[in-house]
Amino acid sequence: MNLIMLMLFNLLLNLSNYNLENTYQLTVQVNDLKNNKGVVQFALYNKDGSIPDEDYENYYKIVKGEIVNGSSTITFKNIPTGKYAVNILHDENKNGKIDKGFILPIEGVGFSNFQTIGFSNRPNFSKASFEVKENKSINVKVIYM
Repeated sequence: MNLIMLMLFNLLLNLSNYNLENTYQLTVQVNDLKNNKGVVQFALYNKDGSIPDEDYENYYKIVKGEIVNGSSTITFKNIPTGKYAVNILHDENKNGKIDKGFILPIEGVGFSNFQTIGFSNRPNFSKASFEVKENKSINVKVIYM
């Protein structure tokens, strides 16, 4: 019985080491924020159709970053190989949602691979996605409408 328990323990140990060896870190940075108010909300997505996500219900991981001198940087850890997209919110009032005027956001938003956002250039997972297969760093532009 002890031999079986030892073999099972070794198997579990090897599986956990295997999973850690095949995960990566994704560092996301934003610069040129219009002010230092609030926080930056970094949402990471890993499924087609998950963005746009105005109510933040479809994310894979979400982290809030402190703003220092108009910039914020966070690192998502233990990210498996795959396709991902990032959605940024400069959440000036720290309520965790995209505040809007009549139609457009009144707080800054951004998506990986996007320099502009408009009615003819709406973000989706396919356009915003990128591959993670090693430790990676990206910059995302925050757009104020």
